[in-house]
Amino acid sequence: MRYAFGCDHAGFALKAVLIEELKAAGQEVIDMGTDSTEPTDYTTYANKVAEAVSQGQVERGILVCGTGAGMALAANKHPDVRAVAASDCYTARMSRRHNDANILCLGARVTGPGLATEILRVWMKEEFEGGRHVARLQKMRGGYKGVSAD
Repeated sequence: MRYAFGCDHAGFALKAVLIEELKAAGQEVIDMGTDSTEPTDYTTYANKVAEAVSQGQVERGILVCGTGAGMALAANKHPDVRAVAASDCYTARMSRRHNDANILCLGARVTGPGLATEILRVWMKEEFEGGRHVARLQKMRGGYKGVSAD
């Protein structure tokens, strides 16, 4: 699976840890920045990753800022993006099972590297359940182009 990865300055330190985890799991990663701890606008990176997911250039994305909230808000403005800010494994798991989340947003200032890695692992391995959840997703932005309700 192909992942786009983006972060702002707050997420920069966590970036290497999470990219290493993705690669260790056999995933292809496209690093869309940032490349330093110099202050930068998180929306720049949220938009890059969300655009890649929205346009089908990658299947999923990972975004890291201070809380994950700003990245999720910005990413969800793009068609067919279902970004979730998760700071625990249960939210990560259910965001895949019930919401078919395709972008995981993490907060480097609220989750340490160990927990962030575990959240990523859980999120990567979960599958969308489909079924009754498809109708709910179809109500978002006028349609859902994922798994059918069958």
